[in-house]
Amino acid sequence: MNIQEHIPRNALVWIVICLFAVVAPHATRLPLWVVGVYLLAVTWRIMVYRGRWSFPGRAVKFAITASCFAGIALTYQTLITLEATVALLLLAFALKLVELVRRKDAYVLLFLGYFVCLTEFLFSQDILVTLFSLVNVVLITTALIALHQPGQQRFSKEPLRLAGVMVAQALPLMLVMFFLFPRFGPLWTVPIKSGAAKTGMSDFMKPGDVARLSQSDDVAFRVKFEGEIPPQAELYWRGLVLSRLKEGTWSAIGYYQVPDEERRPVAVDTQGVEPLNYTVIMEPSHQNWLYGLHYAQSSSGSVVHAPDYRLFSMVPVEAELMYSASSWTQAPVEVELSSWRRKAETRLPADDDPRTRQLARTMHGEAASDRAFVDSVLAMFNEQPFVYTLNPGFLAATNAMDDFVFVSRRGFCEHYAYAFVLMMRAAGLPSRVVAGYQGGEINPVNKTVIVHQFDAHAWAEVWLEGEGWVRVDPTAAVSPLRIEAGLEQAMQGDGSFLSESPLSPARYRSIPLVNQFRLRYDALTYRWQSWVVGFDNKRQIELLHDFFGEISARMFILALFGTALLVLLPVAWSLLRGRSMQVSREHDKYYRAFCARLEALGLQRQSGETPGQYALRVKQALPASSATIDNITRLYNELAYADSALSSADRQDGLRRLRQAARQFRPNRRAIANH
Repeated sequence: MNIQEHIPRNALVWIVICLFAVVAPHATRLPLWVVGVYLLAVTWRIMVYRGRWSFPGRAVKFAITASCFAGIALTYQTLITLEATVALLLLAFALKLVELVRRKDAYVLLFLGYFVCLTEFLFSQDILVTLFSLVNVVLITTALIALHQPGQQRFSKEPLRLAGVMVAQALPLMLVMFFLFPRFGPLWTVPIKSGAAKTGMSDFMKPGDVARLSQSDDVAFRVKFEGEIPPQAELYWRGLVLSRLKEGTWSAIGYYQVPDEERRPVAVDTQGVEPLNYTVIMEPSHQNWLYGLHYAQSSSGSVVHAPDYRLFSMVPVEAELMYSASSWTQAPVEVELSSWRRKAETRLPADDDPRTRQLARTMHGEAASDRAFVDSVLAMFNEQPFVYTLNPGFLAATNAMDDFVFVSRRGFCEHYAYAFVLMMRAAGLPSRVVAGYQGGEINPVNKTVIVHQFDAHAWAEVWLEGEGWVRVDPTAAVSPLRIEAGLEQAMQGDGSFLSESPLSPARYRSIPLVNQFRLRYDALTYRWQSWVVGFDNKRQIELLHDFFGEISARMFILALFGTALLVLLPVAWSLLRGRSMQVSREHDKYYRAFCARLEALGLQRQSGETPGQYALRVKQALPASSATIDNITRLYNELAYADSALSSADRQDGLRRLRQAARQFRPNRRAIANH
């Protein structure tokens, strides 16, 4: 095999570094055995390089490939979800190292590495992920540069410096393309994630579901209000309306399960009510529902309004989603209730929880009005020994609410919402469970509201004559501190807040330095999401309109190419300047002066002619000056090609002698003629 086709040792080291750097962001979502395959591939290739092992044959490669496919199928139970396909791609990236024989094999591996870098953005577009991906691009480029240095066998950092310069030169053009290149929709689709790592609200609820969410400090979404931030007790973020109860589980009514005439929300009178305007940036939830305050309306194209006055997206939220909304929190909603809606919001299973139903009917009969009945149920939760806790224990398999109301009396928000709506419906009042988030942490750095998964909450909505749907939160009757100050304060006594996440920064908010760093980073994340991740076609057009006024296709093309040219000109200038500086080194300057005197006699140096070849040719024309020509050529070769071996004093002495010899060189034209 040609020496030029060999993979230099330096390039092989950089390829191995790239291998582990590219897989690092995926490590937490990959099974441990995939990391083991990476270690095996690197070990095998190192042993091949040392001559102790041989490259795998076809049978071995087939066996390894089949084993990896089988392992992915067993781990993920499928081969067509996003996690499974990315894991297969990462395995292919690792196994390609084992059959790395020629430079062309390394090209395939490194070009695949650029593609693998992009796969991390399918899971997260966080600023740290972006920065780490940029580092990976630099490392892959470093390996490519090292691959073009066949004589370099010792490990060298020089390719890394050159790769950093190349990527830095490309960054201005990248910014131009980001702001000016047309924002197209996705050109391909990917399989929906089956086992997403993030937690979030599900489309059904049973006792214990929301409590599990409260052990996660992941951010659900961030909110920026245009004016003053409402008090925490008023921040009820509606996400799901759960109207169906079956076998102890509440679920939502599907869009196509609603009659055609009921699919459009009933108009709401908002006259005299001031709206709250805000922007929400949702983290990927892999679900369709969105979040907003009471009676939320959005003009964002990706947001749809459901007949039960919640917001949802037509496609699952697989990446950060930004939308604007306005809420009229004091506006009465659906004052007139249709017969279908009334029937749907009062339906109960036939025989479940008879004691709780009988209690509700008795209390309703004793109450002066529906409103008084609601107040009496809340008073029962408040005055009797009910306990708000993240660890309520297990309820009976049958008649769970009877067990909760009359025996255990220990529960989280979903227990109280379940029992309350059950009692309302048993008394004939239309009611439903609402799942979402309550409250949020105000970031003083940028005045945003950070809503975490531990802010997950469930409450109730009751329909009252003349008032429409009214929010009622039975948890507030049991633990007012949960609504007014948040879960952390409510759970401060028993120490259960984030007890399963000891390393969560949210647990150490009492430490000023940690908390300040956490909040500043979150403010930076919000700015990144709103200005970079959320930079869509609409915002691009608005930006171009601000800069250029009326937008036309001709103007857009001129702006794109004109700005790109302006960005590339400094890069080109720096490259040419660097070449000029390289050419204008002192010994080059003196040697060019020597060549210029010879060119004046018609002895021009040919393209590609080395100094030694040139000296032999001109000595034939100027035999009397042979000694001087040899001296100048020798001095120049020493300074140009043996510079690293010269001390500073020797170099200065060589420059002095070369300068003196070049200045004193005065060839005689008549000597050429006579010759």
